[in-house]
Amino acid sequence: MPTNIGLTLTDLPTTSGTAGTVLVAGDGGLIGSYAAKAYHALGWDVHGVSRRPLNDVPWTHHSVDLLDPEAATTGLAELKDVTHLVFGAYVEKPTDVELIEVNDALLQNTLDALRAAGAPLQHVTFYQGGKAYGHHLGFFNTPAKESDPRLIAPHFYYTQEDLVRRLAKERNFSWTALRPEGVTGYATGNPMNLLMVIGVYAAICKELGLPMRFPGTRAAYDVLYQTTDAELLARATIWAGANESARDQIFNINNGDQFRWAQLWPRFAEHFGMDYAPPQQMSLTDAMPTRSDVWEALVQAHDLVDTPFDDLVAWPVGDFLFHHEADNITSTIKARQAGFADALDTETRLLDLFDELIELKVLPPTLSAG
Repeated sequence: MPTNIGLTLTDLPTTSGTAGTVLVAGDGGLIGSYAAKAYHALGWDVHGVSRRPLNDVPWTHHSVDLLDPEAATTGLAELKDVTHLVFGAYVEKPTDVELIEVNDALLQNTLDALRAAGAPLQHVTFYQGGKAYGHHLGFFNTPAKESDPRLIAPHFYYTQEDLVRRLAKERNFSWTALRPEGVTGYATGNPMNLLMVIGVYAAICKELGLPMRFPGTRAAYDVLYQTTDAELLARATIWAGANESARDQIFNINNGDQFRWAQLWPRFAEHFGMDYAPPQQMSLTDAMPTRSDVWEALVQAHDLVDTPFDDLVAWPVGDFLFHHEADNITSTIKARQAGFADALDTETRLLDLFDELIELKVLPPTLSAG
């Protein structure tokens, strides 16, 4: 069973050619799994930690509840050589107050456990996103820059950043915060993934003989958007932990281009061998669970990776992005000037990723145009 789609790891940045020891918190998630695989490919001693067990990964996984400080200290006690922490752990909660409480605790407990283990921590990379600029609230100033002021509303991005800044001074390590948007890739059992929203939606529509139709508003169809490839983000993570120019800095990280769904949706239809139809606003969260039987039939007919439907796709992710009626663009000039200039053509990359998911039997072969 695949844990994520393949990486093309050529010319990755290194820390002066010397491999070290890294802990990836949240190695079962989309961002964490790619970061762990990238570090492993460079020959690092990679440890991953998450609450749920992971099988068949090439790094050392620790199943630990990071929300429990005693369990975190005990579970990570052997990690005495960790020099780098990649923090991609996350717990979803319905309110900002709850998000702050649990996600700050995850980070604090991880850092405290490494300190208790005596780990010589040098660098921490953690992740934020467009919500730092107000993406979740609707319109925000674009292209957003890292120097833009914070919002008055509390958010765990801010409180985690403040926590890292304080502990970095106290414990003498450096840090980098990366801000991706709409991360695309694949990790087994991780539903927070735009790629899977589109792929599973398309597969079910095609099986039902329906056209490829954008399920959001017409305004959202026409605004500018961007995404961040999980492989590119993994490369940025390696770069952040290896370069002086990234120390104690925040960087927007995306593919480097922008698009409108109005440009891509017809291309998706063509690539999948489907008819195209104009947008029709709907709720994926309401509609798609009623078609779980169609997906289960596809799984059985084509021997697909058997992931429970509730763990397959987070439909609210699609509903939010496909109903967002303001441009969502962040500037990557700061990262480029600091030395990270990797870029991808989003349209080409997404189509390639869909094909990889078909080869991995995550998506059905019915989505092959031929």
